[in-house]
Amino acid sequence: MFKTLLKVFFSLLILISCSNNSVNKVSMSDFGKAPNGEVVKKFKLTNSNGLSMEVINFGAIITNLNVPDSSGSLKDVVLGFNDFNNYYENNPYFGAIIGRYGNRISDGTFSLDEVEYNLELNNGPNSLHGGLVGFDKVFWKFIEEKSNNQSLYFEYFSKDMEEGFPGNLIVGVEYSLNDYNELKIKYTASTDKKTIINLTQHSYFNLSGESSGNVLDHILSIDATYYLPVNKNMIPYGPYEKVESTPFDFNNPKKIGSDIFVDDIQLKIGNGYDHCFVLNNHNGKLKKIGSVESPKTGIKMDIFTDQPGLQLYTGNFLDGSLESKDKKLYEKYSGFCLETQHFPNSPNQKEYPSVTLNKGEVYETETIYKFSY
Repeated sequence: MFKTLLKVFFSLLILISCSNNSVNKVSMSDFGKAPNGEVVKKFKLTNSNGLSMEVINFGAIITNLNVPDSSGSLKDVVLGFNDFNNYYENNPYFGAIIGRYGNRISDGTFSLDEVEYNLELNNGPNSLHGGLVGFDKVFWKFIEEKSNNQSLYFEYFSKDMEEGFPGNLIVGVEYSLNDYNELKIKYTASTDKKTIINLTQHSYFNLSGESSGNVLDHILSIDATYYLPVNKNMIPYGPYEKVESTPFDFNNPKKIGSDIFVDDIQLKIGNGYDHCFVLNNHNGKLKKIGSVESPKTGIKMDIFTDQPGLQLYTGNFLDGSLESKDKKLYEKYSGFCLETQHFPNSPNQKEYPSVTLNKGEVYETETIYKFSY
């Protein structure tokens, strides 16, 4: 009874605060220097409910995301570091924007109009997350005139043939934080030459708190009848496979760790979950496609997207070598990623939804992570 009254009380506070945007604010500070001397800037958005997000202009990385839990306390729910040097030298894509192409491209090659393009290989025989120097490893320009007390807008100019991708590409990413505790991510891009594009956000979430241990107790649901099984190089093969009667069935909410240790060849190949789910009823419009909840904090995150796929990654290669913000260690399964995107290796799979962007077209997509308790 008391917990119910507490929820009602905090809900009333949220409704009252939504009528007063004056509390929403943005601040900026320095966050170290790159080896070339460029100063790293950190931007902080805070909404009327106390939920705050911090982003740096390197990789457009979300470094902190403080969310209220069921007791009214704030929990930082994204993995990351307290200093810039770790983001520059040791970052396994914590919190970063991924591009030009999120996920893997087999053999680092694809063709457009019978012209073959060769990408940098950085994941065995694959090109992963944009290559050796993807969008996660470059400085983004903060555009003040396109930002306000609820949003941050960053832009990056990717030159023709950067990492092997054709076309001069202008990319924009807008992070916004509203009083309904929604983190909205809007992506835009345009090119002067036919190219491919698949942007995503690579935050590792732990809704119990970023230094709290593993996420195997989190309750996850994904609205997907099919997923993409992969070969030994983590490249999808063959037709979509039904999740029914497999460890990949999250249509009914279950713990992330419920089936992660079962004897399944796909889980062995991925060292855990590192697979793309084919989202149901994709029509290019924004819709809810899943949710995840921590039983420890009561924090729930609903995911909305207009993309056809969702990559679930369970931090399988975190090995305890990286120190958390609370001076603990990020072990295996310390966080999970839910990356909204197109399918891996789409440029080489004609039956997959197209990732081609033509000259004169505008790439636009949106994802929302909504927090509640």
